[in-house]
Amino acid sequence: MANYKILKKEGRAKRAVMQTVHGEIQTPVFMNVATAGAIKGGLSADDLHSIHTQVALCNTYHLHVRPGDGLVRQMGGLHKFMNWDGPILTDSGGFQVFSLADLRKIKEEGVTFHSHIDGARIFMGPEQSMQIQSNLGSTIAMAFDECPSSRAERSYVEQSCARTTRWLERCKTEMARLNALPDTVNPHQLLFGINQGAVFEDIRIEHAKQIAEMDLDGYAVGGLAVGETHEEMYAVLDAVVPHLPQDRPTYLMGVGTPQNIVEGVARGIDFFDCVYPSRNGRHGNLYTFRGTVRIRNARYAADPRPIEEGCGCPVCKRGYSRSYIRHLMKADEALGLRMCVMHNLWFYNTLMTRIRQALDEGRFEAFRRQILEDLQGDGD
Repeated sequence: MANYKILKKEGRAKRAVMQTVHGEIQTPVFMNVATAGAIKGGLSADDLHSIHTQVALCNTYHLHVRPGDGLVRQMGGLHKFMNWDGPILTDSGGFQVFSLADLRKIKEEGVTFHSHIDGARIFMGPEQSMQIQSNLGSTIAMAFDECPSSRAERSYVEQSCARTTRWLERCKTEMARLNALPDTVNPHQLLFGINQGAVFEDIRIEHAKQIAEMDLDGYAVGGLAVGETHEEMYAVLDAVVPHLPQDRPTYLMGVGTPQNIVEGVARGIDFFDCVYPSRNGRHGNLYTFRGTVRIRNARYAADPRPIEEGCGCPVCKRGYSRSYIRHLMKADEALGLRMCVMHNLWFYNTLMTRIRQALDEGRFEAFRRQILEDLQGDGD
């Protein structure tokens, strides 16, 4: 069982600490997305330490198809493979499996689909997902679930949630078996269950009550940021989070913008992940505490300033100018991508630090109002 302790609360917002076999996690936390065991943009494990990353998130499906979870196990597990000593969360592969909509077939046992790499036929169910994640040896494994469209019909969402619950029981049983094996990479692997239900609040609440009874290490809210409006997402969180165990960490999957994160914290979320900071960085959209800088714009061609004045990221701290970074991006130099991704991930990790400080000091609501206003700017 995860050692999770709430240190402070302000409204529904939680400030907590979680002890794991791979180190302590201070929450609220943003997990930096390292899909295939690396941050897209050329950041190493050393870089992750330099930008104050707490948790890396890796993708079960992608690592299963390449290089293969058996090989990762052979190399000593994902931590040794990546040379990363902090906590790692692996998602179950479910989202990727179900995103291959025209290539898959769902049955009670699991899902048959074809690899996006070579078209090879793959079967994945709860047991297979747990086995792959056990081979990877991550700190936290996510249960195998179906993520229905936020616009799916009610009858389908009800059937899907019922199946996800049955799959969760199988995940729990299989993980207990795997953790008890003498040669398991990480016998202390934790399991988080996932709440689904699209935008139907009553289905979400009922599903939350069902999975809360399973006494899991943590609970995620899945199936959001997949087409619904921000207002619909916040309404779902308002409805469902109070029905998840308050003495366990709560994870909002795949979310989101800095504004989404601040609003998620206000609704009781501990863990976040999203590809936005790295993806937007690779496109030259840079986050600052005064809004977004679109570095490719001509206005920055002769701008001697760093991306953000006073920023402590390795790029700004060492004095690289907006002018130079814009040049790198326009010239398609890999260094430009690396600098932009590094800055954006620093921003996200620093945002979480400021959120935690505000909660520690009992001023989160004031911080929330101010940061949401500041983020509307253009970065200048």
